[in-house]
Amino acid sequence: MDSGLIGKVEKAKRYAEDRHRFLFNQFDLNFHGDNSEHHVSYNKGVFNCDCEFFITHKRCGHSMALEILLKGMIVETVEA
Repeated sequence: MDSGLIGKVEKAKRYAEDRHRFLFNQFDLNFHGDNSEHHVSYNKGVFNCDCEFFITHKRCGHSMALEILLKGMIVETVEA
């Protein structure tokens, strides 16, 4: 590995440790729940999940887990 790339890897590690450098605007993912897999998406403060609980409550364990995991890296959640 050349010295330029080594420096970039070290810089990337420092960036990764500083969570406040990141702000997610949108994403979608598959969440491996206890009972089944769920599709969860996020767009500018709004979560959506295909689970039954989310459909009736607009929040669920899957969306709340992501809120906790990404605290400070997403805008404050608003209801859909």
